[in-house]
Amino acid sequence: MTKVARMYHERGIRQAEIAEALNISQAKVSRLLKRAVTVGIVRTTVTVAPGVYAETEELLEERFGLAEAVVVDVDPEADAAETIAALGAGAAAYLEATLSGTDRIGVSSWSQTLLAVVERMRPFAARGASEVVQLLGGSGAPEAQGHSHRLLGDLARIIGAEAVYVQAPGIVASPQIRDSLLTDPAMQEISRRWRELTMTIMGIGNIEPSDVLASSGNAFTAEERTELLRDGAVGDICHRTYRLDGSPVQGEFDERIIAIPLDDLRRIPRRLGVAGGAHKVDAIRGSLAGGWVNALVTDLRTAQTLLEN
Repeated sequence: MTKVARMYHERGIRQAEIAEALNISQAKVSRLLKRAVTVGIVRTTVTVAPGVYAETEELLEERFGLAEAVVVDVDPEADAAETIAALGAGAAAYLEATLSGTDRIGVSSWSQTLLAVVERMRPFAARGASEVVQLLGGSGAPEAQGHSHRLLGDLARIIGAEAVYVQAPGIVASPQIRDSLLTDPAMQEISRRWRELTMTIMGIGNIEPSDVLASSGNAFTAEERTELLRDGAVGDICHRTYRLDGSPVQGEFDERIIAIPLDDLRRIPRRLGVAGGAHKVDAIRGSLAGGWVNALVTDLRTAQTLLEN
């Protein structure tokens, strides 16, 4: 057993060649190799590469019931832009490794982090998904709307999918306007596509909007944000706000949003959130507690903070 194991594992000799050299059958070589593992002559050791945090990922998955966690290496002194770049690279690698070609993907397109993901993806040799669909209203101020459409369009082009845009604002002035827009045949078609999604790629936001969202015309006003904070809101996904325990903040605000309904979102099998940084810890924790996401790409320090409390 030892001789066969050394020839195979240390010297790289094929099983057929071992059989011929030792004048035994190839089947016996295979049995001896399996037996060598059973009795401890051969042991498997996995050496984790620098910058890979498999144990931390496993702890996150166990602690928060995640299907998958990806933890990226970020310098402790990194600024917000560097953190976003690292998260983008990590999520891009994850998507390149896991997209099957048959997915229907929903994307929250008002996200600087998701734009960083798309910027770091390479064109797929084979189709990565059938379609990518905006998860919330994509209309707004022209410059910011260009950001939203570029994110979705570039992702669709890279993975060889159809891009489906929501031709409506993310937030409207009243529930009546929202209800009227949702009866439009084009929005009815979007609602149907939302119900058929197999995966989402979503940024996880604070109540305080990002620069892109703030300039888009689709952000809550300062007074509305104050009221949301008073009601315990810590984060938002697709303009749907929630508390630290994951419970949604419902009311007049929610009735003015044109975005995938929460029930439809939670039915999607794979819900990937991409976020990191100290300022996002509560927003991420709430999204995990409420099942808003079931897969996460984050940075090491954020992951450690989530596991400490």
